[in-house]
Amino acid sequence: MRVLIVKLSSLGDVVHAMPVVQDIRRAVPGARIDWVVERGFAPLVRRCEGVDRVIACELRRWRKSPLSADTRLAFAAFKADLQREGYDAVLDLQGLSKSALVAWLARLAPQGKRFAMANQTEGSGYEAPTRWVADVAVPLPTHIHALTRSRELCARALAYEVPDSMSFGLQAKVQPSFDAIESIATEPHSAGGTVALVHGTSRADKLWPVANWIELGMALHAQGLSVALPHGNEEEARRASEIAAALPNAVVWPRLGLDELLDRLGACVGVVGVDSGLSHIAVALDLPHVQLYNFDTAWRTGPLAGAGAPRQLSVFATPQPTVQAVWQAWQQVRDVPLPPCKAVS
Repeated sequence: MRVLIVKLSSLGDVVHAMPVVQDIRRAVPGARIDWVVERGFAPLVRRCEGVDRVIACELRRWRKSPLSADTRLAFAAFKADLQREGYDAVLDLQGLSKSALVAWLARLAPQGKRFAMANQTEGSGYEAPTRWVADVAVPLPTHIHALTRSRELCARALAYEVPDSMSFGLQAKVQPSFDAIESIATEPHSAGGTVALVHGTSRADKLWPVANWIELGMALHAQGLSVALPHGNEEEARRASEIAAALPNAVVWPRLGLDELLDRLGACVGVVGVDSGLSHIAVALDLPHVQLYNFDTAWRTGPLAGAGAPRQLSVFATPQPTVQAVWQAWQQVRDVPLPPCKAVS
């Protein structure tokens, strides 16, 4: 079976779709799985175990100048790449007009079908063309976690039961043991390892106060841990520098591509972060992680509770969680033993 996943963006949404690859591989041995994604997120999808081919597009850029010669040439090349294979199943996991367009352009194998969501789910975008393009529109519960939504859609489309266990299959290039973490972590570092503080997000109302990050960083330092601060733009770089300047054993990472950022996160002993794509990557890597929410949306995008002691927790409060609540959650996830690290060479 040849399967095409259409999940174009954004970073957190792409991460939330990764478990479907592992579900399909388990349920349909020998399935070959391709994935269409925005070019900026393609490096991450290439690290998802079981993805055979990543087909990169730039719909966000192309729609800014749809009639230009460069756009027409690039879109023609994308279309040719997309239609290189015939697919037995095209799975639109995005539910938007842009993903419906990609699903419609994809070439089906004989007896192949396009599948999409039949309805909107709570808190998620949905546009009618996704239903019009589909050969089979799959109804889903309206109150459903983002991870479960994609897994349920694929399971119903391909006629298998959603597995009880879940794996993202996301691979970081790290040492085979967490004991060797300092070989990748940036200077300065502590013997206890490095915790990444994911302070940046695309929405200002999701931020956590700088004073809180500093107080948390001091507590982590007292625990024998160093702190690393990633950033993705000038505003985040300024905030990262402000936090690092107030802390011992803290470093601001340079602006990194997704590949290197994934590897550096994978080398950390844990992550504390606001609701953002990097925090969702921490969950996918199964790192000890505390995810901060200023809104009651953790039920839809936060870490899913599993059996036994959780290695990832969400903390929600308005106007924002307290440092004490975040610290208590960190102590809980920090005490859960790490699994053997799965790495790629």
